Amino acid sequence: MRDQAREESAPFRIAEVTGLSMVPTLLHGDRLLVRHRAVLRAGDVAVMRHPLQQDLLIVKRLVERREGGWWVLGDNQDDEVVDSRAFGTVPDELVLGRVGLRYRPVAAGRQRSVGVVLSWLFSAVRPVFSDRDVSRRLRAR
Repeated sequence: MRDQAREESAPFRIAEVTGLSMVPTLLHGDRLLVRHRAVLRAGDVAVMRHPLQQDLLIVKRLVERREGGWWVLGDNQDDEVVDSRAFGTVPDELVLGRVGLRYRPVAAGRQRSVGVVLSWLFSAVRPVFSDRDVSRRLRAR
């Protein structure tokens, strides 16, 4: 994940997804609108600093609160393990915010008529919903 906004005090920031760990929820190249200081609950998708490499931002689903922080998992269980199974819990101070929506950028060089923009809005912009069943899925493993 590449951080595109450096202002920590801003209530919202934009981040870009790199990699496949959150497929099918998020795809490589998606842009995320992240709300800082949002109330976090199990099932939310959040952006956080990697616990072992804090200059790297990652996006994962918050599964449950444990001693020491949040247990987080990627939605794509077939991708390489870069979540709490590899690094343990993520302390609260490393969780930056909750993902509210994702969008795909408009392709460069495309016509930007009203119809094209409306089509893009309906096809490329989607809210990112919480998955309230994540704790149950964790227990089933």
